[in-house]
This record gives sequence, structure tokens and C-alpha cells, in this order.
Amino acid sequence: MLSYFRALALWTTLAILVAPTASAQSASVPTGEVVLTITGTVDKDPVVFDLAMLMELDATVIETATIWTEGKQVFQGVALDVLMDSIGVTQGTLLATAINDYTVEIPVSDAVAGGPIIAYKLNDATMSLRDKGPLWVVYPYDSSAAYRSEVIYSRSIWQLDRIEVVE
Repeated sequence: MLSYFRALALWTTLAILVAPTASAQSASVPTGEVVLTITGTVDKDPVVFDLAMLMELDATVIETATIWTEGKQVFQGVALDVLMDSIGVTQGTLLATAINDYTVEIPVSDAVAGGPIIAYKLNDATMSLRDKGPLWVVYPYDSSAAYRSEVIYSRSIWQLDRIEVVE
């Protein structure tokens, strides 16, 4: 009888360990203020991030000039491709919306290695609402002429607080 219960416990444990999960991020629970909500994901549940959760993802640094700032700036954040990979998004369009409800469309095809980041730091400091924060979509403008166009500049939304993934 004892071996039956041991076997049952082992199978239960294995089932829990190997059961599929929607995503690592959707299983995480923010402990701080939510700064980014993503809807329309593969698992169809909203994925929410506080600043600490975003900082847990691999950080990328971009040093670049922008049309909105003076001189070169150092931005730190999570690469858009890393963020999309973490939630299982591989195609479609991102409707990126700011706190004031301004929305831009960013094709998921922009989420490439060496591409845009969702910046949470500017020159080693978190960004306040007054300073285009807490999140700003930043492209590596200085790395390629392709990133210095009106289309790309229009996608560089600041005060970002939500993204809807649409097909």
C-alpha cells in the first residue's frame, strides 16, 4: 500500500513539473506598481510587468542621439525581441499605447536582435513621467540610416504603459 502512495506522489510531482505553462512572465506576479500590460498574447491572458520584472529580463544598452534630446544618450531596457520571445509572440502588430492613450503601430518584425528596446533607464536613471518615462520605445537610431526615418521616429513612443498584440 505504501508503494502505491509513493508512486502516486511521484506521478503527481512529475505532472506538476512537466505541465505546460502559458509563459514564464504570465506566471510571475508583480510586487510593485505595474508599468506595462500586454494583451492579445498567445495565451490570451494579460501579461503584466512591474519595473523589477522587466529588469529581470536580459538588459540591452543603446547609446544613441535622438531627435528629442541633446547629444548622445545612454538607454537601458529590455530588447523588444527578448520581450516578445518571453511571451511567445512571433508575428502580428503591436498597438503600443502611452499613458495619455496615444497609440502607435509597431510591426512584430521590428523585434530583431540589435533593434529597438523598451527603455526603463536613461543615463543610468529610471525615467519619470516628466522625462518620457517610465518606459520609452527606443531604436538604435545611430546604428543605421534605416532607423532614422519618420516611420521609425513615429514608433518611438514614450510614457508607454500597454501593448496589445493584434494579427
